[in-house]
Amino acid sequence: MKHKKLFLFDIDGTLAVGDTLYPGSAELLAYIERIGGKAYFITNNSTKSGADYVQKFQDAFHLKTTEDQFVTSGYMTLRFLKEHYMGRKIFVLGTASFVCELRKNGLTVTEDAEDGIQCVVAAYDSELTYEKLIRICKVLLTTDVPFYATNPDLRCPIDFGFIPDCGAICSMITQTTGKEPVYLGKPSKEVVELCLSLSGFSREETLVVGDRLYTDIACGINGGVDTCVLFTGEARPEDLTDTPYQPDYAFDTVKDLVDALL
Repeated sequence: MKHKKLFLFDIDGTLAVGDTLYPGSAELLAYIERIGGKAYFITNNSTKSGADYVQKFQDAFHLKTTEDQFVTSGYMTLRFLKEHYMGRKIFVLGTASFVCELRKNGLTVTEDAEDGIQCVVAAYDSELTYEKLIRICKVLLTTDVPFYATNPDLRCPIDFGFIPDCGAICSMITQTTGKEPVYLGKPSKEVVELCLSLSGFSREETLVVGDRLYTDIACGINGGVDTCVLFTGEARPEDLTDTPYQPDYAFDTVKDLVDALL
């Protein structure tokens, strides 16, 4: 583990919860900077842009970061849509800020069940309404277009526990329409590939750190790099007895990971 230089961190449930940074997280990021490494934050939260996260890390955690360090599921979705659906009409279920970000990047987005839709995209939507669910179901049931989603996370960590995430929203839609989405954020190997190309580090020098087995650890496995689960969020030690997503390392807390690195 002492040879690791590129660290790909989940945020919520791994380094922090809400506006509270876990003990050891600041020390861990300082260690990475000290050894000449690089930290990227590979979050499946699509409600915030990289700029939003830079501001949050400064205001809530008193940590300086740069926009390019944040690889969100929203960003991965944006990259995919710009490559494959530029100039084509896209139906989107998501927050107003997510829809705005897509439009700012030149994509043709609609939130109405109208003619000419070429694909459907669902994101974590903290502004979800039943009317939005009706519209996305109508599009999926009356057209034969591809269905994409930002991330498969079922639960989003919050100070009192969890709330439904994109995967839970998509589960409702799938149960209703019979259509299953292709997920564009973690656990896609493209997340790891992008961070490797941006940083210049090798796979052998890379470690994915997260609290979810089916997104974070699966992402590292799919990307061919070592993985580390922290039992600070969703995963529990007993989950390791019956999962295909076995991490290379496991620690109870961020501080335990810091101690192992040191």
